[in-house]
Amino acid sequence: MTVSNLIATKNGTSSANQLRHQLRERRRSLSRAEQTANAEAAAGHLIRWGIFLRYQSIALYHACDGELDPSPIIHRGFSYGKKLYLPVLRGGNKNALWFVPHHPEQRMWKNRFGIDEPDSGRNGRIAPWGLDLILLPLVGFDQLGNRLGMGGGFYDRTLAFLKWRSHWHRPTLIGMAHDCQRLQKIEAHSWDIPLDGIVSESGLQLIDKGKA
Repeated sequence: MTVSNLIATKNGTSSANQLRHQLRERRRSLSRAEQTANAEAAAGHLIRWGIFLRYQSIALYHACDGELDPSPIIHRGFSYGKKLYLPVLRGGNKNALWFVPHHPEQRMWKNRFGIDEPDSGRNGRIAPWGLDLILLPLVGFDQLGNRLGMGGGFYDRTLAFLKWRSHWHRPTLIGMAHDCQRLQKIEAHSWDIPLDGIVSESGLQLIDKGKA
């Protein structure tokens, strides 16, 4: 299903917030069976394309609010001996993320947004440039790798180093979403960090940056 809206401005506008609400409702409306099937399909696409096997240090997320669940990828990561990380909110007013090691039976707690985070303090946390692959959740996406997030800008701030310094180690950024979250076009801003690819239940799309 395609949403045909053109997003003129993404942050702080009623139209953008209404669209976020619409897309979140669409993904929440998927049945548990559909959610499970989509998650397994997306994991299979990443493995068949070699994306998952190619990298060692991989950041994922704990799915909530109908997000495409990376749990099948996490389970495979543990069995393949990958170094897996989950995002945690940075302290103070940074509105950005650190990444901390994830392991089976890890104790979780809810952050100020009610999202589960590892209860690990500062142990082993790393900055994003220490990662090889980041799988991040999306509210919406288009075919050029532009993404619509929750509106808080956490991932944009966290990944802003990719625009500041060209010689940084660059993690590959793959967005995860259900096909029902696809948009015809998202108008990108100067601070937006485009994706290298998007994976959904229908496949993995790698972005040609020359066309973006």
